Amino acid sequence: GAFTPTCSISHLPGYIQNLPQLKAKGVDIVAVLAFNDPFVMSAWGKANKITDENFLFLSDPDAKFSKSIGWADAASGRTGRYAVVIDHGKVTYADIETERGSLKKSGADTVLASL
Repeated sequence: GAFTPTCSISHLPGYIQNLPQLKAKGVDIVAVLAFNDPFVMSAWGKANKITDENFLFLSDPDAKFSKSIGWADAASGRTGRYAVVIDHGKVTYADIETERGSLKKSGADTVLASL
């Protein structure tokens, strides 16, 4: 979630740092989805100095989207930590972290390698 240690120290910064490489591979937008409300998501973007249209911060406060794809955390009911790549309406990569604090499946390096 927004402002949590893993997401704030590693997850989001990985996408910020790798944005040029992601864009070079054809990524139009990086959508960041979390359990937090829209105001917190907006503040998180601003706190990370994201002011352009390369990032879209999305709120899933009841985890409805995450639950609909089976990727809400069973213990907390919040969104899981995952990555989904969609190319012209087709999912080309999707995986969810199974280890707490891990970015092996959803981190920017992994997503970049999948492109």
